[in-house]
Amino acid sequence: MAGVDKVLYLLKTRGEQTAQTLAELLQLTSMGARKHLEALQQRGLVCSEDRPAGKGRPARYWQLTDAGHARFPDRHGELTAQLLVLLRETAGEAAVEALITAREQQAMAVYRAGMAAAANLPARLQRLAQMRSDEGYMAELTQDGDSWLLIENHCPICAAARACQGFCRSELQQFAALLPLAEVRREAHLLQGGQRCVYRITPLAAD
Repeated sequence: MAGVDKVLYLLKTRGEQTAQTLAELLQLTSMGARKHLEALQQRGLVCSEDRPAGKGRPARYWQLTDAGHARFPDRHGELTAQLLVLLRETAGEAAVEALITAREQQAMAVYRAGMAAAANLPARLQRLAQMRSDEGYMAELTQDGDSWLLIENHCPICAAARACQGFCRSELQQFAALLPLAEVRREAHLLQGGQRCVYRITPLAAD
């Protein structure tokens, strides 16, 4: 992976960063990281924002632009979004909801089969994260106290979800159904200004 591609990947998976932090992560000099960032800025893939950092000069934070996010797979999302709009206009909202339900049922069958051998909640979550990554969500799983965080750094159906947020509602319902012994709550949402989608999964207390 080339240096500029590594920068894009880090900004995608970790959110906004300073050049110094990127340099440390990539084992580069600060000047080397800035050169990569400036090259990406010239291509319209990243932008920066200066923020107060106590005494001295402001800290400059870098993040992906819409064009930068578009460098990651979107599964022909624009075409899907157009088809959803057309379906809504020609057949009504009920037809769109029927489509979402059918997709949810199909996905649930795949997830349940893939998670069948997982004996406990951590194993089920690890398997779910792997399946979501295979679908292009760049998912990762971390533990946070008594809870788990399922972090999805990319949305391969983002354009379709923007056209119909029923897909987002459906995915939250899927996770809740797949993890009946836990509470599932979405804490960050890409379509509502978040850097990524984050789900907190908390085991339910035993009776």
